[in-house]
Amino acid sequence: MSSSTENAPVAGDYIVHHLTHLTNTGHKQLAVIDWTVINVDTLFWSISMGALAIIFMIIAARRATSGVPGRLQGAVEMLVEMVETQSKAIVHGDRRFIAPVALTVFVWVLFMNALDFLPVDLLPRAAAEWFGLHYQRIVPTADLNGTLGMSLGVLLLCLYYNVKIKGFGGWVHELFTAPFGNHPLLYPINFAMQVIEFVAKTVSHGMRLFGNMYAGELVFMLIALMGSTATAMGFFGHVVAGSIWAIFHILIVVLQAFIFMMLTLVYIGQAHESH
Repeated sequence: MSSSTENAPVAGDYIVHHLTHLTNTGHKQLAVIDWTVINVDTLFWSISMGALAIIFMIIAARRATSGVPGRLQGAVEMLVEMVETQSKAIVHGDRRFIAPVALTVFVWVLFMNALDFLPVDLLPRAAAEWFGLHYQRIVPTADLNGTLGMSLGVLLLCLYYNVKIKGFGGWVHELFTAPFGNHPLLYPINFAMQVIEFVAKTVSHGMRLFGNMYAGELVFMLIALMGSTATAMGFFGHVVAGSIWAIFHILIVVLQAFIFMMLTLVYIGQAHESH
């Protein structure tokens, strides 16, 4: 009994420590969104992965040839063709800006999600030893602030295309006449339904990505704790469970990036349609 009692706080402290953000006001656990606090680690890794994604695409573009493509060019061409096909099927209009946005979203989210494959203690320990930063969360998409920030960006694009395609007057008219019809008594109800739709799409867009990546991050932490038991069974479970989960997590990382991209296209596509 005494052994389990002593170990329980250690495991709990380990999880709490790894779920604590490095912020501009010190080290503070963020259970919900706090508008007065900036998660510095989320910003740093988001910007870093965005820069890395840009470098990756620039290298792929410069290495492109008209002859037999290499592996990198072939993979990028398949990705571009996939995004173009999906954007063509969903968005009925000018896609010269929308398709590149969708491609950027997919690659950026994929790179941020892929940080989850790094050993749980690798970068946090390096940050503590080299820079004295004892709190560090390196997966931006496991932070609700980060995913809702991206979904708000998609919302702004949707509002922009609503005004661009329908005109400001046409969009305002749609806000008050859809989905139940053009009648003065229905104007408040229509407007309320439109606002609820925009809010629901934005929140669910960010929450879906956050929920899946946060859960995956927790599983990796629990697996890491198995290896800290200093027993043969714990080490064996750590290696086997970690390997199995990492392989399965490849699907999650790619799938969540694809889903976020597809929803971005769907929401922008809806802005091109009239009720």
